[in-house]
Amino acid sequence: MRAIVTGGAGFIGSNLVDGLLARGDQVTVIDDLSTGRRENLDGAIERGARLCPLDIRDAAALAGVVEQEKPDAIFHLAAQIDVRRSLADPAWDSSINVGGTINVLEAARIHGVARVVNTSTGGAIYGDAQTIPSDEQTPPLPEAAYGQSKLAAEGYLGLYERLYGLSSVTLRYGNVYGPRQDPSGEAGVIAIFIGKFLAGQGVRIDSDGEQTRDYVYVGDVAEANVRALESGGGGCYVIGTGRKTSVNALYRELVAIMGVEPPVEHGPKRPGDVRDAQFDATLARKELGWTPRTKLREGMEQTVAFFRGRAAQ
Repeated sequence: MRAIVTGGAGFIGSNLVDGLLARGDQVTVIDDLSTGRRENLDGAIERGARLCPLDIRDAAALAGVVEQEKPDAIFHLAAQIDVRRSLADPAWDSSINVGGTINVLEAARIHGVARVVNTSTGGAIYGDAQTIPSDEQTPPLPEAAYGQSKLAAEGYLGLYERLYGLSSVTLRYGNVYGPRQDPSGEAGVIAIFIGKFLAGQGVRIDSDGEQTRDYVYVGDVAEANVRALESGGGGCYVIGTGRKTSVNALYRELVAIMGVEPPVEHGPKRPGDVRDAQFDATLARKELGWTPRTKLREGMEQTVAFFRGRAAQ
């Protein structure tokens, strides 16, 4: 299979690229490298992956790559994910998450791509959900422009399927963590904490630390993408573990794994943050044959080992 992965130099995207290459697929990565890292693809490029540095807002350049590569599928992961910046500049957020997605869909339509697998978000779309654990029937109630733009992008996938018969599917992730996540980024508390632990610095916990999330390992998310490609089903699927963990519990788990206990500073609740998030992935299990295989402690140990190895280089 020939595949394009937008955002493929990022945390989740580069792990997906590795998974596709392991299957024997031919992979082209589209990434403007604004948050993605070229070094995330070093091993993939050695195994034949191609990197095209471009912005998905550049419709002509994007369509040119799709025309040249003639992919069977596009995995669309390129996005703006900073919740705080989305609130400060919602038009800019929308230009990437909505406008960029439309460009991907147009290129796929014009050049006959058979399937688009779209990345979306669970927590930011559901907001302070009416039902926990949340599933595909839970009403969307975004509390930040980021969640609203991702929900709008999902709508365009449905539109292109109705109008043009473009086969597509959306995966709404829980809180993804694992190797290559940016420890200096705005999101990804596990990576941020590990970075602070390794640097001998204190950590900041917003609010009382009892807010919860559903943490799903990046390797399991990469597998969900492949299952979504192969299933042929449409619509959206929630991708989570069904378990919720507080930020305080994450901190205590890392103390046990890493053998140090940095000081904690508490800050106020951040605008756009929800209190609790937990997901019911029953539909993904039934229709995609996907289940999360990595326990949180195991995934955190693998993530710590990755960052320790990188710090030693």
